[in-house]
Amino acid sequence: MEDAASLQRRLDEVDYLVDLGLATALYLAVGLPQPILLEGEAGVGKTEAAKALAQVLATPLLRLQCYEGIDAAEALYEWNYPRQLLSIRLAEAAGTPIVEDDLFGPDHLLARPLLQAISHPGPRPVVLLIDEVDRADDEFEAFLLQLLAEGAVTIPELGTRVATHPPVVVLTSNRSRDLGDALKRRCLYHWIDYPSVEAVGRIVGRRVPAASTPLVAQAAAATARLRTLDLQKPPGVAETIDWVAALSLMGASSLVPSLVEVSLGSVLKYREDHEVARSRGLAWVAGD
Repeated sequence: MEDAASLQRRLDEVDYLVDLGLATALYLAVGLPQPILLEGEAGVGKTEAAKALAQVLATPLLRLQCYEGIDAAEALYEWNYPRQLLSIRLAEAAGTPIVEDDLFGPDHLLARPLLQAISHPGPRPVVLLIDEVDRADDEFEAFLLQLLAEGAVTIPELGTRVATHPPVVVLTSNRSRDLGDALKRRCLYHWIDYPSVEAVGRIVGRRVPAASTPLVAQAAAATARLRTLDLQKPPGVAETIDWVAALSLMGASSLVPSLVEVSLGSVLKYREDHEVARSRGLAWVAGD
């Protein structure tokens, strides 16, 4: 990639439409290289940014989905206990001594996403997506620091593994909790806001090409209106895509209150949010 503008064009070619600000942040993450933390509301396209970047770079995407209670073993590696047990039994049957170093060597190691990313042979680095890192706890966040700072991980039985082709690391956060300063210092940062109504229309038109142009424009505007209400989960771009796909499957060519009534579950995912929208008026949602 020559510059950020060329990355922006290439992302457009894989149907990920971004402004120059996000394209520049991704360009720097690849070129420096340096991990990048993408924050924003759920559904604005943070995960899709990593997927699209992997497509543009023609390299694998490795995804670590974070959740409450995730630990190093689930993210980095674990030992293949059934294979270790089989090796022990084979050694006993053959009357040969059991060597502990063999049981805890590479042949008995199950690599998880972080170790897979560090061990990738190249020639291009993989894109490592650490998704929703804010769901993990402070201890796991601290565990990530060596990977982010040095492109390396430590396995007690085998020592430190350093990447020959350090991965392009993309972390995402919905800001369910504040991340630590130590993690943020190691990352570039970009906030992804809700796109404009016009931009959402272009994105949805790419993702649901069978939908009529008026329906796409009306649904994009309706989603923006819904976000002005006091909702538990304001709809993002992802929900707009789902909504238009559902409406298109139903044969809709434009958005009317009766269609909003039966399809509201595609865009709002809480009962309380349905009640808020209905109290404001389905005709208002539809733009009538």
